Amino acid sequence: MENNTHMSKVLGPMHIWALGVGIVIVGEFMGWNFAIAKGGSLGAIAACWIIGIMYLCLVMVNTEMGCVIPEAGGQYAMAKYFLGPLAAFNIGLMLVFEYVMLEAADALVVGEILKTLSPDVQALPYVILSLLVLTYINYRGVYATLTLNFVITAIAFVTIFILLFSTRFYSETESLLKIKEMTIGLPYGWMGIIGALQFGVWFYLGIEGTALAAEECRSTSRALPIGAIVGTITLLVGATTTWLVCSGLVEAGVLGSSVYPLFDAARAVGNPIVINALFAGTILSCMASANGCITDSSRAWYAMSRDTLIPEIFGVLHPKYKTPYRAILFLLPIAIAFGYTGMLDQVITFSIMSAILVYIMSAIMMFKFRRMYPMGTIQREYVSPFHPIPSIILMGLSILTLVGMYFGYWINILSGLVFYFLASLWFKKRREHYIDFKSFIGNADVWPRAEGY
Repeated sequence: MENNTHMSKVLGPMHIWALGVGIVIVGEFMGWNFAIAKGGSLGAIAACWIIGIMYLCLVMVNTEMGCVIPEAGGQYAMAKYFLGPLAAFNIGLMLVFEYVMLEAADALVVGEILKTLSPDVQALPYVILSLLVLTYINYRGVYATLTLNFVITAIAFVTIFILLFSTRFYSETESLLKIKEMTIGLPYGWMGIIGALQFGVWFYLGIEGTALAAEECRSTSRALPIGAIVGTITLLVGATTTWLVCSGLVEAGVLGSSVYPLFDAARAVGNPIVINALFAGTILSCMASANGCITDSSRAWYAMSRDTLIPEIFGVLHPKYKTPYRAILFLLPIAIAFGYTGMLDQVITFSIMSAILVYIMSAIMMFKFRRMYPMGTIQREYVSPFHPIPSIILMGLSILTLVGMYFGYWINILSGLVFYFLASLWFKKRREHYIDFKSFIGNADVWPRAEGY
């Protein structure tokens, strides 16, 4: 390898929270509301809480394995030890596309909301400039990147509660919320809830990316569980609040197709201060999300290259900043290109599908991990409670979400599966024989022999 230095261990729980919540906070501002079109208003809030349970299980599963495997790459790093090269390659690729597509969705929303300022506004230069600035910050170092993410994520999150209190929800006589008049209940029954699960994911998509920064934590066993679990609880509170204010201020037919539902809710309040706050919150949430996506996608791409699953040119750290700078720069134009397809729901769907496939594989890895290393055989800094129940719930709800995606997006599912199948063929035929297994297995030789191996 050209560079054998290690990534800087500078991150604490605050930064892990900022990475996870920062990526996901944009899901409060856009995307989730498509669940209303598929399942009605009650279907959307039901999906919000059902998927919230799924993500709590995912965080528990990922955190136990992530604390044992403190390497860049998150679920990819887990897969290389528990499932082998082909599965690791696919999971790494899925992670990259999950975050690149999410970054593209952020660019789409920024462009659309800037157009509300004036029909003459050309959004493209501003979006490219924003992504270039965020890429430069990522290039210079992860500590500054995630410190910035903490600040802008916190500001964006606060704007949701500015909107909430502006509705005077606490007053029976003065409240602006009109839940009964604006909502449409559950028009498609229980099937609507299943259909809505797909976009319920958008409230939380990306929180699992906290594991991708495990190698850069000062204390992985402390930073990863605290940051990830507190982040998931933060998102549950924010998601419920978002559904409440949007469903009480915007008619369901409009809300189900809005590009920026919280901003539309702010305009329904009519207070200029609230409108400006939500305008800023939407922009900041997109920037926080894009910032975190650059961090996570580049770590996955870097880890795959360092382990020789893809060309090693990307597996190099900057000699001064200790960042995977080549991976960061390589993925930027890909995100911009997808962002300007203009198809927000299609981009979101591919990101969600890639993520759901990773979640299913994560549940499988947890079963195998516990079988290979039963309790007491290796040190665990965090233990997922009630095993195997979280893994069973995670797999069941992930599969159910894919079933829900079939209603309206079966072509996307088929196209995505074909893409990953063709990528697997390329890997088996063209790349697998180039793998340097000494690099690939990393520090596996310091583990005790697994049960049955």
